[in-house]
Amino acid sequence: MVFHSQYPDLDIPQCNILTYLFGDGQNQPTTPLWIEAANPSHSLSVAQILSWVKRLGSGLDKLGVPKAAAIMVFSPNHLYVPVVYLAAAGSQRLFTGANPSYTANEVALQIKTIEASILLVHPSLLKTGLAAAKEAGLPFDRVFQFSSGENPLSEEGIRDWRSILPSHSEAQSWKWDDLYGKPSTETTAAINFSSGTTGLPKGTCITHYNLVSNASQSLYLRLVGSPFSVERPNPDERWLAFLPLYHAYSQLWTINIACKLRVRVYVMDKFELAPFLSYIERYKITALQAVPPVLVMLAKRPETSKYDLSSVNHILCGAAPLSQTLQQEVSTKLGCVIAMNPGTVDIDESGSIGHLTPNTEIKLIDDDGNEAIGEGARGELVVRGPQIMKEYWRNEQATRDCKDSEGWFWTGDVALHRGGKFWIVDRKKELIKVNGLQVAPAELEAVLLEHDGIADAAAVGIVVHGEEIPRAYVVLQPHAKGKVNEKDIQDFVAKRVAKHKKLAGGVKFVDEIPKLASGKIIRKVMKEWSKRDVKEVESRVKARL
Repeated sequence: MVFHSQYPDLDIPQCNILTYLFGDGQNQPTTPLWIEAANPSHSLSVAQILSWVKRLGSGLDKLGVPKAAAIMVFSPNHLYVPVVYLAAAGSQRLFTGANPSYTANEVALQIKTIEASILLVHPSLLKTGLAAAKEAGLPFDRVFQFSSGENPLSEEGIRDWRSILPSHSEAQSWKWDDLYGKPSTETTAAINFSSGTTGLPKGTCITHYNLVSNASQSLYLRLVGSPFSVERPNPDERWLAFLPLYHAYSQLWTINIACKLRVRVYVMDKFELAPFLSYIERYKITALQAVPPVLVMLAKRPETSKYDLSSVNHILCGAAPLSQTLQQEVSTKLGCVIAMNPGTVDIDESGSIGHLTPNTEIKLIDDDGNEAIGEGARGELVVRGPQIMKEYWRNEQATRDCKDSEGWFWTGDVALHRGGKFWIVDRKKELIKVNGLQVAPAELEAVLLEHDGIADAAAVGIVVHGEEIPRAYVVLQPHAKGKVNEKDIQDFVAKRVAKHKKLAGGVKFVDEIPKLASGKIIRKVMKEWSKRDVKEVESRVKARL
């Protein structure tokens, strides 16, 4: 059974992302749009960012960087990351960003995989960036320092990125190809590397039409039922951007949608709780795009009570599963709407991921490969729509494994359909198999986070005596340390789940749950921990038996 959106199909333009955002480029607003949160005197207007985009587009042309070549950014967030994103994509080159926490080996792997032509490195990461460039064989004259301020020549002879740019006046004649029609569906704009939570990262190729579609759909859902529109947005809206700009979620909202809506965005270089809370109070932030770990902090960290967060009226949460309990807890505490939006469904306040977005279809495929139908249908979420990626970068097998010839994309998410809405149960590859029964780590994690002594948690399967059983790694709240033990946690969960979901593999207290900047738990690390702990757990299970 194919589920269709309840919303009317949108007339989504097929064009260059620059055409979608800036039209013909004339008469752009000059009021500050992207603002440095730590220093609001530093800002860029739409007109200014377009001028910088033209300068970089022209500079890359003069440098001889060919079309479809990758421009790679290795930097924390700052005001000029959107410039590179839009200039690289708009000039028919490729934008790709690397996690600033990567090691030199990890950066080198991405450089080699993407065959980067240019590497823009923040000065604080220059040592790592140069080591990566050397390992990947990228000449140092194609590596540039990249930050909000202009940088002097480094000891290694690395120039500032501004050195390749013509003046603002010289670049005003630079034009981009509108890519109307089919070219926009075929031309890759950005390559975002998958999180690598279960294996090596893969490059996800996103076309201009994908970007325009995703922005159009998200804007429709954000504005439907409100008195505002793209042409007449809410003048009082203010956002705080703290999600990493190498990630698609942040690119969509911080760059593309903010620019289209002309919403003021205060940009943080990275997430830190105290500054995050202070900026909300200082700038009277009205809306946030967040990930579940941030909501866990808002719900459970005592620091939140020290700041006035009453201006926040809407939080969009994506990138990882969010429990209904946590959703409701934060909503009640802050008095705001908490909405989920993974990109194929609309926002919802019931704990579900809601209805389908416009122009989108969904199927649920059960373990036997059949379409799950009717009320309570459960299976892998298979999606088709104009926002779905084109392919994995130079990885035909990986593309075939998740996308068929008819455009259906196999997400790996296990979903439940009920009452016309969808609930994400878990990731298919992450399910724990207990005596043939499936246990979703996210379900156990949601239960664990209901405990007022738990700050964060992750569940994973551990194979003991040839059988897989659930195990949890838990970060305690400061007030619970020394007062709550492992058995207390096991008993707490046991009262709330079926027998096969009990934490028979035990509980281990840790200082931190390993997560990506997007908020996703790094499942491959959890599996490594469980393998490491097998002997310890087996000895306990033996003694118990």
